[in-house]
Amino acid sequence: VQLQASGGGMVQAGDSLRLSCKVSGRIFSMGWFRQAPGQEREFAAAINRDRGYSLSADSVKGRFTLSRDNAKNTVYLQMNSLKSEDTAVYYCAAGRVVSGAAADYDYWGQGTLVTVSS
Repeated sequence: VQLQASGGGMVQAGDSLRLSCKVSGRIFSMGWFRQAPGQEREFAAAINRDRGYSLSADSVKGRFTLSRDNAKNTVYLQMNSLKSEDTAVYYCAAGRVVSGAAADYDYWGQGTLVTVSS
């Protein structure tokens, strides 16, 4: 199983950005985590295989939307109203359940950097 994350970049506060994560192999529950410089990796959002259930961290709720296209085996993280504190490397992950815990995910992508300038 391989995960390929893309879509990161440098934007200004208030802008939007969409991250993509293409997964090879089976369809999984998918999550996005992020790690800011000098900080631990934290959960951002997750969605189950059938798109019927999702979770998001309080810090991104109302601004980030997770969706997926199972025909393309791709998950998207739409990030709106970006803030400087959203600056981080974003990682997509695949697992068996929708969870905010990194330990519940079996496969990880390489990460894509999002930089938000104020």
